Amino acid sequence: MIITKMSLPRRTVLRGLGTALALPLLDAMVPAASALARTAAKPRRRFGVVYVPNGIAMEYWTPAEVGRGFPLTPILQPLAEFKDQMTVVSGLRGYWTPAHAGASTTFLTGAAGVAGETAPVADTSMDQLLAREYGQETELASLQLAIDSRANAGQCSGGHSCVYTNTICWRSRTTPLPMENNPRVVFEQMFGDSGSTDPAVRQVRMARDRSILDSVTDKVATLQRELGQDDSLKIDEYLEGVRDIERRIQRAEQRQSVDLPEVMQPEGIPSTFADHVRLMFDLQLLAHQVDLTRVTTFMLGREVSSRTYTEIGVPDAHHPLSHHEYKPEKIALMSKVNAYHASLFAEYLTKLRNTPDGDGSLLDNMLLMYGCGMSDSNAHSPLDLPVLLLGGCGGQIEGDRHLHYPDDPLMPNLLVTLMEKLDVPVDRVGESDGRLRLDGLAGV
Repeated sequence: MIITKMSLPRRTVLRGLGTALALPLLDAMVPAASALARTAAKPRRRFGVVYVPNGIAMEYWTPAEVGRGFPLTPILQPLAEFKDQMTVVSGLRGYWTPAHAGASTTFLTGAAGVAGETAPVADTSMDQLLAREYGQETELASLQLAIDSRANAGQCSGGHSCVYTNTICWRSRTTPLPMENNPRVVFEQMFGDSGSTDPAVRQVRMARDRSILDSVTDKVATLQRELGQDDSLKIDEYLEGVRDIERRIQRAEQRQSVDLPEVMQPEGIPSTFADHVRLMFDLQLLAHQVDLTRVTTFMLGREVSSRTYTEIGVPDAHHPLSHHEYKPEKIALMSKVNAYHASLFAEYLTKLRNTPDGDGSLLDNMLLMYGCGMSDSNAHSPLDLPVLLLGGCGGQIEGDRHLHYPDDPLMPNLLVTLMEKLDVPVDRVGESDGRLRLDGLAGV
């Protein structure tokens, strides 16, 4: 670390025309009086959720051995290089709720079930319990992102309100939070712009190809002259990341065909699933990097999604495929979809690991939970839920472990334990009836 005469507050923001650009964690943000005693600014705990829909091909997910050094299964294989920070949790029990509506709703809320088409009811989700605390120190309390749009008439579950399949996040028992799938909207929420949803206004912006960085260029140059070489390099890398995301959003917008209705091809959304997922992951990366938020949730698909994956050789619609009738060939195809999702998640983990945060990386200080609210999709089973924990959580969670609980503890018991690991202890989440022990288990 190079000590300079400059000391910046952690919440330093460069303001330009319609822009509020937060900075990444810099060495100059260490108070001058303590800079010699510490090698980097103190990192913060962070939480991220990645939700996958329609259950999992459990035969290809669950490790055959319990404890440390377990062999990776085909679905988990894409995550091999992160095994040292991976904990597979099996044996958790959800609730016998109405199929897909219950799977997504109970995953973070721990609610006992869904109720009513006209008045949706669940419980406050874990991410929002964290957001209440973490959000006191960040510009955005949380980010809720998705791949599928909320316009899903005719694709809801068991006659229940579409609210239950559109989100995994609930601010309160009666307040579900919308998940945003348009990268442009998320970008403007994070970094500022006109904020207009008027297509005409957006077309004007696209035509002039303006970057939000244009109005802060002089301020950045002035700041970098006062910073050490390491901090200046961090800012360059961060700004290039912002520019890259802008360019990708602009390219997606420019590819929009004038012959297609806007509802079929929303502006700012890439034309391929993989590009869309990567862009949304990169937005989350930037949000954590500059401490705009410490809580992110991301739905890789909505429950009952019938997306096809021809790019990996799976032309079958996802939801019908999930009702595989236990036919081996269909389960194998299902596993390919699951492994594909895991591979895209692995790309995000690589970027988190490569992004400095304090003495380590963002991945070292984050806790990510990856999984689904049902296991055996053919039976809509809430037993033995597929749950994966990634990241170091600031040294709070050990990796390279498969923890199996034979007594079927409730999934929300895990959420209570994770809240404690994240320094926001609570007595309960949803219908939890205790805590789930993660440390000191025999054989692990």
